[in-house]
Amino acid sequence: MAAANKIIYFGQPEVNALTQKAMSVPILNPFNRYGRVFFFSWLGFMTSFLSWFAFPPLLTITIKKDLNMTSSEIADSNMVALLATLLVRLVAGPLCDKFGPRYVFVGAMLCGAIPTAMAGLVQTANGLIALRFFIGILGATFVPCQVWCTGFFDKNVVGTANALAGGWGNAGGGVVYFVMPAVFDSLVHSRGLTDHVAWRVAFIVPFILITVVAVAMLVLCEDTPTGKWSERHLVIQGQSAAASPPPEPIFTEQVDKALKSDGSLTQKPLSENKEEKELPQPKSPVPEKDPSQLEGAVVDPDMEIVATALGEMVVNPTLREALSVLFSPQSLALAAAYACSFGAELVIDSNIGSYYYENFPALGQTGSGNWAAMFGLLNVLFRPAGGLVSDYIYQHTHSVWAKKLWMVFLGVVAGVFEIAIGLSNPRSESVMFGLMAGLAFFIEAANGAVFAVVPHVHPFANGIVSGLVGASGNFGGIIFAIVFRYNSTAYAKSIWIIGAISVGVNILVGWIRPIPKGQVGGR
Repeated sequence: MAAANKIIYFGQPEVNALTQKAMSVPILNPFNRYGRVFFFSWLGFMTSFLSWFAFPPLLTITIKKDLNMTSSEIADSNMVALLATLLVRLVAGPLCDKFGPRYVFVGAMLCGAIPTAMAGLVQTANGLIALRFFIGILGATFVPCQVWCTGFFDKNVVGTANALAGGWGNAGGGVVYFVMPAVFDSLVHSRGLTDHVAWRVAFIVPFILITVVAVAMLVLCEDTPTGKWSERHLVIQGQSAAASPPPEPIFTEQVDKALKSDGSLTQKPLSENKEEKELPQPKSPVPEKDPSQLEGAVVDPDMEIVATALGEMVVNPTLREALSVLFSPQSLALAAAYACSFGAELVIDSNIGSYYYENFPALGQTGSGNWAAMFGLLNVLFRPAGGLVSDYIYQHTHSVWAKKLWMVFLGVVAGVFEIAIGLSNPRSESVMFGLMAGLAFFIEAANGAVFAVVPHVHPFANGIVSGLVGASGNFGGIIFAIVFRYNSTAYAKSIWIIGAISVGVNILVGWIRPIPKGQVGGR
């Protein structure tokens, strides 16, 4: 693969001439189509995450007191929010494969914006629990966020792109601990509203943010590097506007045999399909194209054109194919690891403010919230670090096994930190915050490392794999939320139990082959 910087700031990225995917991530250039997709991927997920977790910062005291909620009812509301996200993420994956991630992204944001605006109508604990279920739809935006990035960025940098978008988006879980208490305090002290009214009015802020970003995404962005989702196969047929000269006959013949008129595959691209494993090699490593019409494009002379192109193109799998993807050991191994990493992060995000307040009551609701915000905000650096290191490892080893070992290492060490925090239950602020920062690095980097491996596993059904793995994070969150619920305010005990589970699960799935043997497009 031709060398390219993994991250650029304002320039135009080099483009893989075969797949039209960017070989660098233009993180500060929203005027470029690749930079624009990256920008809205993380911004859309961040605003969604902010609303999804808007209740916990105010549940510590204000909402709990106003609605006379018990600790069990608060735990139930946390579990319900995760349950809704789990269900919608499972559906969002196949929908991304069928309609494209951009429309699924926008649809989930607008559907979640409606119940967000209705927060002011809540009068009882049961009403809050029901509302949080529907707001949980917003958590599903993570799936189209990752599928969208995967469609625009080359495999050598997709771990970085996914980790940056996911990490900056996840930071919404930290931002919300600053935003919601600050908006609430402003409404009470500057506007003179009562607590009963102020917390309800505060939810107008995330509603406005979600709606504006969703509309901008719909108007300003594209589905794929070739334009519409229905035309995503044109780049493989050599018919995109950027590559008007026709490809060599042998390439066209191979593609026409494999593609239907709608761009779906005539044969399922699974490892057991022997015809696809023995595709004939083209006469030339890359179809002839006019370089002047493909600005910035570079060609990888080592690519096996048809196998790689078909292997990376998302299709509409049949039910049988979808089930094969869902229940393959590779998909389940990633799902188990993500259940432990992101699942633990979710439940910690929901309880960390209360944990800090329990151990350090002098901090108060706002002070506890500010320190709790740091755990989520560290996603800005730590989740991308997991993806960056994963891509660095892959670039030097060309081994998905190496990427997986990095993922397992992070998951195990995160579990060790959870055990250490739970067993020591620090009463010193410096010790507590230091251990939590260490946990944040490994658990958030593990999230990035998981989704650096996801694009390699069944790439023709990336939406399904992303949906399954994303939903597993919520499944883990629900399981861990149950642990917190039945341990009530014994937060330390809950955390070490989660750590022990995480260590065991990561070791258990560590031996599983990261990608199916002989998979088309696999490396």
